[in-house]
Amino acid sequence: MNHENQLTFLCVSGYYKGGEFIKACKEAGNRVFLLTSKHLENKEWPREYLDDIFFIEAVDDDWNMEHVVSGLAHLMRANKIDRIVALDDFDVEKAAHLREFFRIPGMGETTCRFFRDKLAMRVKAQEEGVRVPAFSALFNDEEINAFADSVSAPWVVKPRGEASASGIRKIENKEELWEHVHSLGEYRHNYLVEQFRPGAVYHVDALSFEGKVQFSRVSKYINTPFEVAHGGGIFRSHIVTFGSKDDKALTKMNAEVMTAFGMQYSASHTEFIKDNETGEFYFLETASRVGGAHLAEMVEASSGLNLWAEWAKLESAAAKGEKYKAPKVKKDYAGIVVSLSRFQNPDTTEFTEKEIWWRLEMDHHIGFIVKTKKKERVLELLVDYARRIGDNYHASAPSA
Repeated sequence: MNHENQLTFLCVSGYYKGGEFIKACKEAGNRVFLLTSKHLENKEWPREYLDDIFFIEAVDDDWNMEHVVSGLAHLMRANKIDRIVALDDFDVEKAAHLREFFRIPGMGETTCRFFRDKLAMRVKAQEEGVRVPAFSALFNDEEINAFADSVSAPWVVKPRGEASASGIRKIENKEELWEHVHSLGEYRHNYLVEQFRPGAVYHVDALSFEGKVQFSRVSKYINTPFEVAHGGGIFRSHIVTFGSKDDKALTKMNAEVMTAFGMQYSASHTEFIKDNETGEFYFLETASRVGGAHLAEMVEASSGLNLWAEWAKLESAAAKGEKYKAPKVKKDYAGIVVSLSRFQNPDTTEFTEKEIWWRLEMDHHIGFIVKTKKKERVLELLVDYARRIGDNYHASAPSA
């Protein structure tokens, strides 16, 4: 290996994830450093692929970024950092801040907001002609009243910066809206209100390089993250019919969102809702990362492509000025079912179907990914598994 041309990547992760990224980044010929929280020190990071690990003392999962900048400045006296990659949603802002401070190429703080701040996403999408549900910031009382008087309830109040369905509250009328706004006190500016449009929620998991989507796969939730988080249900999703109207519409709409938001090169996970009344798709939110909840494994079962590893390859290619092209992929149908379990280590030997591609191994959880050539069989198994899990394993822990 020519060490003169070797680049150094700093992976930033406040959560235990991204092992496949680290491995693929190292195998692409790079030096790889990891910056993570001290309480994750004993996790099974792929240390043989890491050139060094640096730990930050986190307070309530927050890092003191002044300390991080100081520490990185000291490290960079002897180590040139060529690229910084955020492995989790909550690290996107940290990585953007470090890139801006040290003038390292990649997504800066302005673009980063389109992939972290739900208000910035909606404003930008609307400006660029992407359909979004009616919404309002919670800055100005007059604007809130105008929204409540002109947009029919129900609505949802969402935190601007949380991932998944955390902190979302459904609101039925104007009086309840104001009660909730007042309950947020000095933090109301960190939230937005949006019209709740009943419909099916879809997600598009994709890879972009040089501003163009290189790979995408469209899936549909059977039980949305919101429903699971607030109702304690069983999480399910599946790949949509290849070449269908929904598949084509969302592949196109996702590419439009990535262009509108200035995506250059990264993995992304983007959610849309199909309005029950009109059949039109609306943009909900996006993130410049691999999707959570083991959706990356479902995409891999369907396509044969590991999103984490391919993301590392395209990041490495971009840093070296090389071309990247996504590999040819399969078109199998796949689906996922995941639930909390009342057993610490549930015995899943009763699940013997040949279509099982993956089993979840996590305390107090039960889950499977199935794959087959026939979508109908995937849906049949997801219905059957949800029933069996619900009867014999499921534990419910809905959020407040």
